[in-house]
Amino acid sequence: MACLRDEPRGSLSDMLSRRLSITEEEQKQEDAEQPKQPNTLFVQFPFEKVFPVYAMGFLSSDFDPLLSFPYSRADPIWDAVRQEAKLEAEKEPILSSFLYASILSHTCLEQALGFVLANRLQNPTLLATQLMDIFSNVMMHDKDIQCSIRLDVQAFKDRDPACLSYNSALLYLKGYHALQSYRVAHALWKQGRKVLAFALQSRISEVFGIDIHPGMFIFFLCFILFTAYKHLIVEVSKRTKVAFCTSASIGDGILLDHGTGVVIGETSVIGNRVSLMHGVTLGGTGKEIGDRHPKVGEGALIGACVNILGNIKVGEGAMIAAGSLVLKEVPPHRCKKLFFKLL
Repeated sequence: MACLRDEPRGSLSDMLSRRLSITEEEQKQEDAEQPKQPNTLFVQFPFEKVFPVYAMGFLSSDFDPLLSFPYSRADPIWDAVRQEAKLEAEKEPILSSFLYASILSHTCLEQALGFVLANRLQNPTLLATQLMDIFSNVMMHDKDIQCSIRLDVQAFKDRDPACLSYNSALLYLKGYHALQSYRVAHALWKQGRKVLAFALQSRISEVFGIDIHPGMFIFFLCFILFTAYKHLIVEVSKRTKVAFCTSASIGDGILLDHGTGVVIGETSVIGNRVSLMHGVTLGGTGKEIGDRHPKVGEGALIGACVNILGNIKVGEGAMIAAGSLVLKEVPPHRCKKLFFKLL
């Protein structure tokens, strides 16, 4: 399909695993050096028993949207979206025009998503046709975004009990809409179109109630690799007397459940397969400049209305209870109750 990569594509689990390492050779070398861990690695906190749905984000190694599919240009996510739209149109004829305009009239997921986002974010001075051109142009030429929108929609379907189908996320869930709109805004930021990126960010915040800084740098290394990168930047800063800002990253397979009131600061880091409930703030303390926001490890679950402030780490697989104020680092695979640290 023209909207996807030119090279052959494998399962989404293969794509995700490739993006968690710099090169295949380095990954193989690391695998050879480290002994295989048993499935009981995360016994410190039984995610799969306490939160069986959200735990899928960290414990599940099978991240395929459907069953395994061969290396080809096939797009099982898009095929499933179209099939769901046809069935829904038959069940609810009153929605047939909406489903045709939003999904069935398009040739790929990128175009359909661009249409949906454009119609959600339009206003009298920023027309839907203009926005659709912007979204489609960015997504059709950015292979990373093409992969991310599929991994994210799979995360919503797998880990949000209220998401009944791929179409539910694509058409109705504002957390998914805000996340993909942010990815486009960031792509514009990288192109030097910062004014347009800020305009989109303003509309995203106004329409969806979710505020993600458009200058956040997306790259798909694991949390440990980012930490190593950060230490390298700090060392370079010391030797050159030049201050660098290690811009934030948002990984793949992210779930913004409900999404209302989510605020993610400029230098935050969010690892792959993280679940964020509504009202989460990844912010600064007001006492720091530069790299000043939290770093959330892979597979973490951040409960509703959690405030994590400062340049601190939330370990991979950690869970933070709703309403918590976090000012200190949270170890990996731990559950933290309300007010992890008090002032």
